[in-house]
Amino acid sequence: MRIENSFIPVRGVGARTERNLWKAGVTHWDEFDPRHVGAKTGDRIESYIAEAQTHLDDGDAHFFGESFPSNERWRLYENFRDETCFFDIETTGLSPDRDKVTTVSFYQDGETTTLVRGDTLTADALREQFADATLISTFNGARFDVPFLETSFDLSLDIPHIDLMYPCKSLDLSGGLKQIEKDIGIERDRPDISGRDAVRLWREYERGDESSLETLVSYNREDTVNLQRLMETVTDRLHRRAWGDLGTDL
Repeated sequence: MRIENSFIPVRGVGARTERNLWKAGVTHWDEFDPRHVGAKTGDRIESYIAEAQTHLDDGDAHFFGESFPSNERWRLYENFRDETCFFDIETTGLSPDRDKVTTVSFYQDGETTTLVRGDTLTADALREQFADATLISTFNGARFDVPFLETSFDLSLDIPHIDLMYPCKSLDLSGGLKQIEKDIGIERDRPDISGRDAVRLWREYERGDESSLETLVSYNREDTVNLQRLMETVTDRLHRRAWGDLGTDL
């Protein structure tokens, strides 16, 4: 599923109208004919396509992040795959006002980077990591990772965001990231480590145990890389659900 296959951002076009267009063979903006819908809806769709094509040509993910319903934002991924920044943070607790970020790992276009508190983790380093991202993705990051970073480092992450927790829920995948990974067949090198262990590992590192930091970084990086694998599975399943029994792929 790509942005160009989508008509649902248009006012007055819901899932049923979009599906009816697909059934009629209109699976891409280039194939749209206003005769398939009412005059007013047709005008709105044509106006949207003209505007959206310009933004797509410019690589403007912000436009689509704002125009797509939040539960359909997963459709942006295929267009902005290489510019999607997956990230995950580890902290000393749950409160950004009292607790600290210990490590942040990023995965984008096949490259993984980890920033560590007291060493490479700075506001400037974070800004640099996000600089090339046109789309960001997390698991529960809308409620945790993003506000934690914004509060702790005085950042403003004004980047379209796919929080994978919500599309997972729509697919009846629940129980936390580790359980979802297990359910869809993603294996971990250290399945025994949890978020609570991440706090313990940081405390051990503060007391001088360098191996604990190595384990923490490995855990954090695995969380982040696995987000990309989860995204692939989720977008594929959502595509298949949206497309349903229409008999051919987009």
